[in-house]
Amino acid sequence: MTAYAIAHLRQPGVIHPEVSEYLRRIRSTLEPFGGRFLVHGAQAQVVEGVWPGPIVVISFPDLGRARGWYDSPEYREILPLRTDHLVGDVVLVEGVDPGHDPAKLAEGLGVAG
Repeated sequence: MTAYAIAHLRQPGVIHPEVSEYLRRIRSTLEPFGGRFLVHGAQAQVVEGVWPGPIVVISFPDLGRARGWYDSPEYREILPLRTDHLVGDVVLVEGVDPGHDPAKLAEGLGVAG
């Protein structure tokens, strides 16, 4: 099942040269794990709540490959180029099956009605 790496970068401003180096090198770390950018640095159109900063979404064939990419020596080598200069949150999350039905999820919650 498709999985995603989602980053919310909360610190706008001037890009440090090491972040530029990170950007030049990240693609080669994704390729062995089937990772590809779906969203990269886009500003969200916030319709509820507060969401300062850009968003990055990377898809992977499955959660194992997403985790494999994040834990890989190649990615770990460049990770400080970003984390030393940008504040943000990163999550790895599994997607849903094509036939996902939220009504069935509601049924399984066991909420009294």
